[in-house]
Amino acid sequence: MQYDNEMRLEFLSKSSNEAFARVAVAAFASQLDPTIEEVADIKTAVSEAVTNSIIHGYEDKLGTVKIFAGIKDSTIDIEISDNGKGIDNLELAMQPLYTSKPDMERSGMGFTIMENFMDKLEVESTPEQGTRIIMKKMIKSKLTL
Repeated sequence: MQYDNEMRLEFLSKSSNEAFARVAVAAFASQLDPTIEEVADIKTAVSEAVTNSIIHGYEDKLGTVKIFAGIKDSTIDIEISDNGKGIDNLELAMQPLYTSKPDMERSGMGFTIMENFMDKLEVESTPEQGTRIIMKKMIKSKLTL
């Protein structure tokens, strides 16, 4: 797809970078003049995806989390990927309340939150190769102008 604008970002899989990632994507999305609620939805979904990469993808080792965001008309596409351990059973992992880390008091709602806050969610994962999360958000405030 040919985007009107796009950005790429890479950072180490440290939990301290989660806030940086969500703010960076929200700042990029701001050119679409989203509502406060739309910005909050984007920030929350990005936060969940990045946290999954850090906690589940890389676990106790460092790796690289990559973010791509592209804007076309009134839509932002966001892709968050890692080269971590991947997901063995994607169907199970996407079920609400499922967590592979109950000892860490994880809620198991990450994918559900991403799905509810964004207009489209796709997850691709290959064990021992990594995971790619693709999200789409239509900025409705832009559509009504």
